[in-house]
Amino acid sequence: MTSNWDDVRIHRELLDWSFDYQNDPGLFRSLAFIFKENEDLDERSFEAAMWERIQSLADKDAWLEQPYDNRVSPDPNDPHFSLSFGGEAFFVVGMHPRASRPARRFERPALVFNLHDQFEQLRKEQRYERIRQTILERDRDLSGTINPMLARHGENSEARQYSGRLIEDDWACPFRDKRASVQEPE
Repeated sequence: MTSNWDDVRIHRELLDWSFDYQNDPGLFRSLAFIFKENEDLDERSFEAAMWERIQSLADKDAWLEQPYDNRVSPDPNDPHFSLSFGGEAFFVVGMHPRASRPARRFERPALVFNLHDQFEQLRKEQRYERIRQTILERDRDLSGTINPMLARHGENSEARQYSGRLIEDDWACPFRDKRASVQEPE
């Protein structure tokens, strides 16, 4: 998780995943990268390593001149922010053994990439709220409370949710996409 050794391979998988989805869209697809080493990262260290991986992946996307999904914003401070790889927007769920939220605990560090478009399709089909409510109820049953970082897309930047850590009000996202200066969301 703290090494960039596999970033090219991970990025290639994200591109393939994006292109496959563009050719054959379907619901409930996620792509998880599970890292070999449990480096015993605390929440802040995990979050830092997660953003280093995300930055490296986004830099590769920009270097390969992949378009930024114009349905979302590349600005992590914008409520309409999402990551973009191969022209498709993604929401990331970070997981690791020392996560404070039980729902974010996993035996090794992992990054789960969910296609943003899936959430939009669920909204169009009027299924999103029911699924979201089930997730919130399960989180409350598991943790005793609903994760205070959860927000709907467009209410607050999803960047605040990626690591799963309860972040401070003055938190600043360390991510900057090189394509941000040339991209405006629709």
